[in-house]
Amino acid sequence: MTNRPWLKHYPEEIPHELEYQNEPLQYSLKRTAEKYPDHCAIHFMGKELTYKELYESVLCFANYLQKIGIEKGDRVAIMLPNTPQAVISFYGILFAGGIVVQTNPMYTERELAFQMQDSGAKVIIALDILFPRIKKVEKETNVKHIIVTAIKDFLPFPKNLVYPFIQKKQYGFSVKVAHLGNHHVLSECIKQGVPEETVQTVNYHEDIAILQYTGGTTGFPKGVMLTHENLASNAKMCEAWMYRCKEAGEVVLGALPLFHVYGMTTVLLLSVARGQKMVLIPKPETKTMLKAISEQQVTLFPGAPTMYIGLLNHPELTKYDLSSIDSCISGSAPLPVEVQDQFEKITGGKLVEGYGLTESSPVTHANLLWDGERVKGSIGLPWPDTLAEIRSLETDEALPPGEMGELVVKGPQVMKGYWKRPEDTEQTLRDGWLYTGDIGYMDEEGYFYIVDRKKDVIIAGGFNIYPREIEEVLYEHSAIKETVVVGVPDPYRGETVKAYIVLKDGANVTEDELNTFTRKHLAAFKVPRVYEFRKELPKTTVGKILRRQLVAEERQKLERLNKID
Repeated sequence: MTNRPWLKHYPEEIPHELEYQNEPLQYSLKRTAEKYPDHCAIHFMGKELTYKELYESVLCFANYLQKIGIEKGDRVAIMLPNTPQAVISFYGILFAGGIVVQTNPMYTERELAFQMQDSGAKVIIALDILFPRIKKVEKETNVKHIIVTAIKDFLPFPKNLVYPFIQKKQYGFSVKVAHLGNHHVLSECIKQGVPEETVQTVNYHEDIAILQYTGGTTGFPKGVMLTHENLASNAKMCEAWMYRCKEAGEVVLGALPLFHVYGMTTVLLLSVARGQKMVLIPKPETKTMLKAISEQQVTLFPGAPTMYIGLLNHPELTKYDLSSIDSCISGSAPLPVEVQDQFEKITGGKLVEGYGLTESSPVTHANLLWDGERVKGSIGLPWPDTLAEIRSLETDEALPPGEMGELVVKGPQVMKGYWKRPEDTEQTLRDGWLYTGDIGYMDEEGYFYIVDRKKDVIIAGGFNIYPREIEEVLYEHSAIKETVVVGVPDPYRGETVKAYIVLKDGANVTEDELNTFTRKHLAAFKVPRVYEFRKELPKTTVGKILRRQLVAEERQKLERLNKID
């Protein structure tokens, strides 16, 4: 596509094309530590770490990793929540020449074993309470060393003394690991390391920095190969888009998990590149986030819609000062317009929707934050150096504005491919274009809209029905806190529309009332035929509602009924 209508909307502060450092991802930490050595890098539950302290710890750990045998290209897994140790591990692995394998701390033994086998990780860095889980699957993997750390290790006095008792009460057990043999304690690794940089030859364009596993909603998770260029370029794009943010002058809320690609780029990589203070939250509970925003005067809050919804519906919301918030980019799931309006009204800051996926490091589109038009319901404009088209599902040709098809994107942030999966790579990456699997359209002005996932479209009575459209309407009802719409098997229509509803505290509404409400805004064939009220909806760690899990539940119900018949 030579025509890029979206560029005319860029404020003059955002370049159409960016200049990149073309250097390894970890060098941004080195530059920031040299430029702002005494600036706070991490605030964690009352303890603070400067960029100088962070950089020295990272170098010590990198040297220790090399001492136990990590060489260029070796995979090292991180299984940690948002803690200083997660940041030290991330950059330590890169400085040692390794490849980071991000691992969800909530993984079951089966999921953990699969990821360790698939990635071939030689070392895993994990929280102490996860040690027994790792030991159970260790023999099934290539893991040679287990490095353990504890939350208390980076807590201030007296929290560091009290926390182990809280942890034991919470989990019912405590773990002590000796720094011996192939078992290591992270704090000891750092003490025994040397704060000197080891020279690594890194091919910026080709070498993998991260293996980021997708959610696996359509089968086993796939390892997405993200290069130094992919991640560094996306962080640079984010920096350009948020042009009003002051270097070393922002406070970023680290509530999004750093092991998720969205949190990794918008919280970790961007903060380190710009010398920002990260307020890390290991467990993103709503009250904890409210307290952190108020006490630390958070200015940037990358999040997911469920986080903003949780804050808005918290009974003690008015007790906290959220006026420091300047800008928020919401990702991971569609942002309901009602949530956007209410959040901006309460905070006085800007909340816009962005779009991305693991395979694009992750961001490709976002709405403008300050100058220019923000189009509600749109994922916004492609970022600098990013091309986007809507292509026909039948012919694969680029479609004109207003026509529905699959969104494809191209840019330096697009992955190298899937780890050990050449067929999947060929299917998803074609001539450098990433096929997103999302259905949408572009308007005449160059704004893009996502209607739904290609796999989530409901086909009822021959009609294509897009769940997001129905969800947007339901979110406008004053009683509804959260909702998700799925297609369920129907012997007559093929599929029928079902809405799962979570009500706000103290709210009541009947199915008849919801039917009346939705019929005012939707064609008859789109109106949900079935409603199910729940106390909560299944979600990923980043707060994305697990639509596929609900679909699977419906299929299981149908199978049980068929067996009875």
